[in-house]
Amino acid sequence: MARNLNNYTFKNGITLRNPFVLAPMTTYSSNVDLTLSEQEEAYYRARAKSFGMIITAATAINKHAQAFENQITIRDDRYLDSMKRLASAINDEGSVSICQLHHGGRMSKPNLFKNQRIVAPSAVKAERDFAVTPEKLKISEIYDIIDDFKDATKRALEAGFDGVELHGANTYLIQQFFSPHSNRRDDEFGGSVEKRMRFIRLLVDAVLEVKDKTDRPFIVGYRFSPEEIENPGITLNDTLQLVDYLSETNLDYLHISIGHYDKASLRDKTDSTPVVTKIQSVLQNKIPLIGVGGIHSLEDVELANRLGYDLYALGMGALADPDIPNKLINEEPLKNTIDEASVLPDQLKERLKHWGDGLEKRGYKIKQK
Repeated sequence: MARNLNNYTFKNGITLRNPFVLAPMTTYSSNVDLTLSEQEEAYYRARAKSFGMIITAATAINKHAQAFENQITIRDDRYLDSMKRLASAINDEGSVSICQLHHGGRMSKPNLFKNQRIVAPSAVKAERDFAVTPEKLKISEIYDIIDDFKDATKRALEAGFDGVELHGANTYLIQQFFSPHSNRRDDEFGGSVEKRMRFIRLLVDAVLEVKDKTDRPFIVGYRFSPEEIENPGITLNDTLQLVDYLSETNLDYLHISIGHYDKASLRDKTDSTPVVTKIQSVLQNKIPLIGVGGIHSLEDVELANRLGYDLYALGMGALADPDIPNKLINEEPLKNTIDEASVLPDQLKERLKHWGDGLEKRGYKIKQK
């Protein structure tokens, strides 16, 4: 291996026991009141026994940020006890806890609750079957949302999390401000790439201000999707400008959201250069980078490391096997059957069953009772 798999230390001194990260995967498994359920707590606790760092599922930062059913939330102080239980479930087992902060924007499923407002930078419908045309945010509301992210960061700190991750990927609200498809504004928050980055700049500054005032080490990360398939959509050139800015901030890591760690461009099928190679041409290793997708062996870890990743997020494999980091490190056979030992919430398991052939194509199966 190119480097030690036993630990990884961030610049603020927080050390992970290994470089494997639980990818932030939606569980659809909160209680009806959006507090942490016992099954969801057990899901995280089981994985915290082996992963170096756990990133939670997308956690709503205000009422209208909720994007799907049974999504945990950190929107106000009523949810502090719930989030304390989640942070403890992770930290007690020796893993570093990161709360992913999220707003669904125009990607929110409609009719989740009474008087739901689906909002976005512009009144442009997402190219998804379930989507509705969102309300365009007023400038004052944009600043309110930034404050909500800042307040959610304070709650995550109070709850005992070791850090937060800003979910700027997968076409959710933060990405919507950066996208020329969802952001058609002609004011200070839209137009040029620079203006479409304004929301992100203000958001990162606000969250880092909380970090700078803490009396203990606290991690702040940022997740991004490098491209969009929509036209107009985010291009790699746009993203290179974004990561160049992010790398000069006091963020602790960047986290790329991509189907496979060595995947090439979605938009330019003639370009075979891995996206991460282009990203690192700008980052120059100035900030740690988390990779994800297709990591199933130490050989994959080695290849990912050579491409420029520092940490390795595991998704589907971690759903099947909570102990996948240790099995990778010890070169033991990986488990590909989802069963009782996988410790998955019932609602998540039911959703996986609906994947059908898609699950088998990924090399996994669900054991039927």
